[in-house]
Amino acid sequence: MGLFSSLFGGGKKKKVSKATVETRGVHMPDLNLPIDEKFTIHFKKNGGKFLYCDSFKEVSEALRNIVEENQWKNSPFFIMDERLEQKFSKEDISFTQKASNSEIFFTTCEHLIAQNGSILVCSNQLKEKKLNELPENVIVFATTSQLVENIGEGLKAIKKKYKQGIPANITTLKHFQATNENADDFLTYGSSSKHLYLLLLEDL
Repeated sequence: MGLFSSLFGGGKKKKVSKATVETRGVHMPDLNLPIDEKFTIHFKKNGGKFLYCDSFKEVSEALRNIVEENQWKNSPFFIMDERLEQKFSKEDISFTQKASNSEIFFTTCEHLIAQNGSILVCSNQLKEKKLNELPENVIVFATTSQLVENIGEGLKAIKKKYKQGIPANITTLKHFQATNENADDFLTYGSSSKHLYLLLLEDL
């Protein structure tokens, strides 16, 4: 994951100009790009906010900064994965299991899709909820080992991981800003734009 270290200085957030990201995306064929660089370009193009962390301490710091930036200190985080509440129990945030009580959805994911910068989720993260039933603001906690080249590879990994039964409600989070564009694949059909932060922990 050399690109993440060079772009974000080993966890310290550094800004990369939008022009640089777009130029690389236009003039360099995707096939010649490392998987981490490809994901970064497409994720930023989708409007997502990216925070690379090389330790859990930096994840905690980034989360605190997000809460402060958005004035969410008194806003409970809606979660459907109880492991997140355990993992972040020492943070100065509260949790709720009712979407109607929150403006922030805090979740994990199955995979990060480099090909289009989307985030692959399923019933393990969403239960039976549709994307448009979730709060507008989303914070995703993921690790670099969850990066895959494309949706097909992600689906194969899910099938292999859950041999006892493939989870339902498989979909992608892709639109991270207001857009008039129609979804361009079946996994984003009926999705709605989300204001999304990705907390990405280096684990390779």
